[in-house]
Amino acid sequence: MSNFQQLKDKGLVILYDTAQIPQISADWFDLNYWQTQQAVIGGAPGRGTSLFIETPAGEAVWRHYHRGGLVGRCIKDSYVWQGLEKTRAWQEFKLTAQLLARGLPVPTPLAACVKPKGLFYTADLITLRLPAAQPLMDFLETDNSSKLADLLHQVGKTVQQFHAAGLNHVDLNPRNILVNPSLNKVWLIDFDRCQLTKPNFKLAASNITRLERAFAKLNANKTKLWLQAFMAGYAS
Repeated sequence: MSNFQQLKDKGLVILYDTAQIPQISADWFDLNYWQTQQAVIGGAPGRGTSLFIETPAGEAVWRHYHRGGLVGRCIKDSYVWQGLEKTRAWQEFKLTAQLLARGLPVPTPLAACVKPKGLFYTADLITLRLPAAQPLMDFLETDNSSKLADLLHQVGKTVQQFHAAGLNHVDLNPRNILVNPSLNKVWLIDFDRCQLTKPNFKLAASNITRLERAFAKLNANKTKLWLQAFMAGYAS
């Protein structure tokens, strides 16, 4: 992490990787800046929309942190300030970098941004966009059951690698698992509130239970079949 530098610009505190971005400014976190350059090239649905932008480092994903659940109905995107190192963006940036350094399939973190506002703050994260990757949920209703089983097998195998490294992914779901079936590649994304500790069976099991619930929301009738294929890969 020796390439990481921090700067302040226009009220923002920015952490970035100088190996990927030699120079950066607050403009990187200004939608108008990218629109003026015609560099907004798409978006991905989720809690708040993640934007795809064309940066000097390549195509990237810019995500603004939004609250979910009941709290999110009242407080859209503000979090209690407890110091820079405890902000969502700083923690996710550094955790993603740790996972990448261990050779695990995750996006490359480019920059994190925090804007303190008195007792609160807002935050953003920019990562490199993964090549030709799509959410697992886009493939779950395919008519090709054999191909889907192979894909879920690879997903299970990949998730087990993360668990073996000690990752607790608190929001493991088909939207946060990206795949490229033609390359037989799987990545995990969105490490907000996740932790890297010693391998923990109970935490790993809770992650899988979370994934099972997400499967059930998509199609309760196929959940058992999907989970069996996943677990076959996980145990391989």
